Amino acid sequence: MNRKMLFWLVNDLVMTVLMLIAMAYYITGNMIHEVVGVVVLVLFIVHNFLNRRWYKVILKGKHNFQRILQIGLNLLFLVAMVVMMICGILISSDLFPFIPINNDMMLRQIHVQTAYWGFIIMAVHIGLSWGMIINSVRRMTGITGTSRIRTIALRILAILIVAYGVHASFEGEMGSKLFIYNPFGWFNDDSTIRFLIDHLSIMGIYIAGTHYTLKFIQRQEKKVVQKKLK
Repeated sequence: MNRKMLFWLVNDLVMTVLMLIAMAYYITGNMIHEVVGVVVLVLFIVHNFLNRRWYKVILKGKHNFQRILQIGLNLLFLVAMVVMMICGILISSDLFPFIPINNDMMLRQIHVQTAYWGFIIMAVHIGLSWGMIINSVRRMTGITGTSRIRTIALRILAILIVAYGVHASFEGEMGSKLFIYNPFGWFNDDSTIRFLIDHLSIMGIYIAGTHYTLKFIQRQEKKVVQKKLK
């Protein structure tokens, strides 16, 4: 694996973990939340810089269902992140208290709602690239062959993560957080580790769902092509 790919993976991994930490506002407090948010902003800018060529070819080439879906979700993720970060800077009370604003409650609502939607879209975004991520990890670790036992073990692990993620979604009222703004926050007595495990598992639902849905679509498209060639 070349250094650029390794840097890309590390940047995105750190950004993902820090986004989860930023969501644990009731655990970290406001100051840490804002500092982490600024670091995420920097990493997000780096992420887009590393993927700048993608923007240049959006309108080029063939646009099948998978590519249209990828472009749409990527742009939605971009919009959600930009809106969330702009609102976060405007309502900042520790790092940017000098910015005068009116009606900060509306900005807080937009900030929180886009954060939760961005969390879900981010997971789908990762799912769209999961095959490429796995291939990069294989090259980095030197794993080139296939193993039926390893494949079965990883699929069982994926099922367990998704099952726990569904449980964590209901227990954490993720549906309500996506559609209902609570100005007093969503407080519970979870530890930081429990928070990360729950939200990584919830991400697992959308990563696995997106990845295996794409694989199913690709198989169907391959069958259609094979039938046309016969």
